[in-house]
Amino acid sequence: MTEHKKAVVLLSGGLDSATVLAMAQAEGYACYSMSFDYGQRHRAELAAAVRIARYARVVEHKVIGLDLDGMGGSALTDATIAVPETPQEGIPVTYVPARNTVFLSLALGWAEVLDAQDIFIGVNAVDYSGYPDCRPDFIQAFERMANLATRAGVEGTPFRIQTPLQMLSKADIITAGIAHGVDYSLTVSCYQADGDGRACGRCDSCRLRSQGFAQAGVADPTRYQV
Repeated sequence: MTEHKKAVVLLSGGLDSATVLAMAQAEGYACYSMSFDYGQRHRAELAAAVRIARYARVVEHKVIGLDLDGMGGSALTDATIAVPETPQEGIPVTYVPARNTVFLSLALGWAEVLDAQDIFIGVNAVDYSGYPDCRPDFIQAFERMANLATRAGVEGTPFRIQTPLQMLSKADIITAGIAHGVDYSLTVSCYQADGDGRACGRCDSCRLRSQGFAQAGVADPTRYQV
């Protein structure tokens, strides 16, 4: 690994971000992973992120505390809003307002401190829940902003927002992850996982994950509550 080639990787603890981390490492990046304790109801994903970071032997793993549950407005941060267990039309209530904008902004700050030009995020625009901050247009706009709003960008060291999963199906993501040695038993994707990290098997994230493993022809290592 080339030590001066650094990247900040957003690591939620889920399937997609674990795959992105493995891909970044395969490209020779020294990876610094970042997770967020933002008041999410599925806090088991934070423990999963720590497991993945340890398994991947990242250079450093940070967990940043945020108070997005103080704003509410999402089933992932407001316990009074039920997590849907059937497919929904339009943008679902599991969308967290401005989440990826906030996460990428903090990753940008750390990248500038580290003198890292690359930020990896596992957004996807194929098998996903329809969140507006997962679209290519948003990523492109954020990258432009990043290079206008930072000393590094202004002084000619531009940042790149890397989205290697952007146009892959969930099955393709899993296939790529297996090829890169990802241990998916370490990951938690469920929106309402219990304290032990066991999945509900009913939410949108569980449905997409299960379909992905089936379509990839890979045994699903997910632990379920029932």
